[in-house]
Amino acid sequence: MPAEQMADAGAGPPVRPLDAIDRDILRMLQTDGRASIRSVAERVHVSRANAYARINRLIDDGVIRGFSARVDHERAGQGASAYITLKIVQNSWRTVRERLQALPGAAHIALVSGDFDVLLLVHTADNRALRELVLTRIQSIPEVLSTRTLLVFEETDLDSGGSPQAPQAHQPPQAPQGPLPPQEL
Repeated sequence: MPAEQMADAGAGPPVRPLDAIDRDILRMLQTDGRASIRSVAERVHVSRANAYARINRLIDDGVIRGFSARVDHERAGQGASAYITLKIVQNSWRTVRERLQALPGAAHIALVSGDFDVLLLVHTADNRALRELVLTRIQSIPEVLSTRTLLVFEETDLDSGGSPQAPQAHQPPQAPQGPLPPQEL
């Protein structure tokens, strides 16, 4: 592993093992990041003080990196989505990552192994904006050797259990009540 990657991997506090309650809290917050401390405590069968302390520890330890809304990009005016693969100059990951993070519509960036080096997910208003982003902005980065654009025709968010879930923009998020019904695949 290059020293650059090792420096990124070593950031943050040491990893503490998670117990079953921590994992239950994480699953619940992944499903509903707006869940109250009271509802979290009730669902995992601990006191509110214990739930509050555990959530804060998960945040302090970097396990929970933040809370966000799941967005229906099409309804938000971003009708074109694509995964863009990039081949980059060796040892230029940090520089390329900084440039990609500054791009409008960049949603996810990953350094990967295989036939290409970087996988980038972008959301743009339309194909014209996507073309402009790829041909003008990304391909003008000196460390980018080549790109390949994969258009997204349809996407489905997965909940923490791994089953398909409708985009949240169509209905307000609600905390599940009681046992969940079995999912039909």
